[in-house]
Amino acid sequence: MEHLYEKLIQNQLSDMYPYHMPGHKRNMENFPMAEYYGIDITEIDGFDNLHHPEGILKSIMQRAAQLFGAETYLLVNGSTGGILSAVSAVLRRGDTLLMARNCHKSAWHAAYLRACKIRCVYPACLEHYGICGAVSAEDMERCLRLYPEIRAVLLTSPTYDGVVSDVARIVGLAHDRGIPVIVDEAHGAHFSLDARFPESAVDLGADLVIHSIHKTLPALTQTAVLHVQGNLVDRDRLRRFLGIYQTSSPSYILLAGIEQCLAVLEEKGTALCETFFRRNAVFEKRMMQLQHLHILSAETERFRGNGLFDFDTGKKIISTAGTQLRGNTLYDLLRSRYGLQMEMAGQTYVTAIMTIMDSEAGFTRLADALGEIDGMLAGSVSVLQGKAHDFVGGFATLADLQAETAAYTVYEAIESEQETACLEECQGRTAGEWITVYPPGIPLIVPGEIFTETVIGKLLYCREQGFTIEGMRDDNRKVCVVRKEIYA
Repeated sequence: MEHLYEKLIQNQLSDMYPYHMPGHKRNMENFPMAEYYGIDITEIDGFDNLHHPEGILKSIMQRAAQLFGAETYLLVNGSTGGILSAVSAVLRRGDTLLMARNCHKSAWHAAYLRACKIRCVYPACLEHYGICGAVSAEDMERCLRLYPEIRAVLLTSPTYDGVVSDVARIVGLAHDRGIPVIVDEAHGAHFSLDARFPESAVDLGADLVIHSIHKTLPALTQTAVLHVQGNLVDRDRLRRFLGIYQTSSPSYILLAGIEQCLAVLEEKGTALCETFFRRNAVFEKRMMQLQHLHILSAETERFRGNGLFDFDTGKKIISTAGTQLRGNTLYDLLRSRYGLQMEMAGQTYVTAIMTIMDSEAGFTRLADALGEIDGMLAGSVSVLQGKAHDFVGGFATLADLQAETAAYTVYEAIESEQETACLEECQGRTAGEWITVYPPGIPLIVPGEIFTETVIGKLLYCREQGFTIEGMRDDNRKVCVVRKEIYA
């Protein structure tokens, strides 16, 4: 079997002179990243074309399809390109999309580009952790019944925090009406590797599934895949939009990284999963001994049917609610004192991502650190007496926003005449752009929605606490709104 990475190395070592892009010409003298420049090429003879694969790239796609269980396309600009392409492939301009309100901003960008009308389903809230829970199948069914104009369904499962929705039931409800389902499974590319992980949306029949393989699998940042199956998706339209939203000059280094990832999974996936679950069992047993900190993954079962359908074992939500520690304090402490870099910090929790590539030392170091910190918290209030949802800047409290507050579609609001205004003076005004608190990249308000007292309060708090806010201007004091005279 021909391998892309080996072929790149052979090309690097050959006497073939590059009168083609890229401009570095593989001249590695005095280059600090020489090993990467040497295999960086464009679509030259023998290396296939991502947008019309017939050779080595097609074989990589076929290997991915066999591993994941559906027709697969390679993505080199992350899941974003996949989500944009998926939405565009199944919706005509102006169609109605039913989507979970906690979808990533790339889903909202897709809705804008297709001038879609949006119907939102809101996730539950896991109060003691301050994170979004699952999207209920009952809410999906209600919307599908109330709005027969819906042409596609889009949800995120698992969420950034590892929460999984009842995808199988949601897919069944949509398919009963001939409606395709798109699942942003960016953080669940590993699900199909082992039955002890939640079931993959591919196996549950979703029509389009997007995986960011770089998030939880051994792959380079920016690499992803898109899977398609069933007869509700026009493949020609999908390929057309993949060609539009993906670069016409794909990185062969990234493509080789996808191939190498597949090779690791094919050759060692079963063994790596066995090792992961053995180490994780030891870790979770130790976490059950904590008195003050609390780990969501250690007690998944107690939340089933209460905002949590399933949960990704690899996500560790470490709650500080009810203690004197704030999430960002724990985050800084783990980093500065123990040399442990967490994925993110919320007001009352931190998130750690563990994958099949984590070492035993990695599991042990985090367990030791949390055990030591927990011991320092003796005498603090019991964790379950505190409620993280009281945090007014929390992303999970999207339940507070469930009133129908959209005055315009996303497209209408963005394309209207706009102006800037002080956030404190915006109650009742219509947002003209997305305002997103990072992480995890879920918009707190989207174009067309009305600024309410609750939204303004959340944003003011996030600003005061120093959270990264995208979409505000002038040192986070002003926001973009539709001009008053447009809707006065």
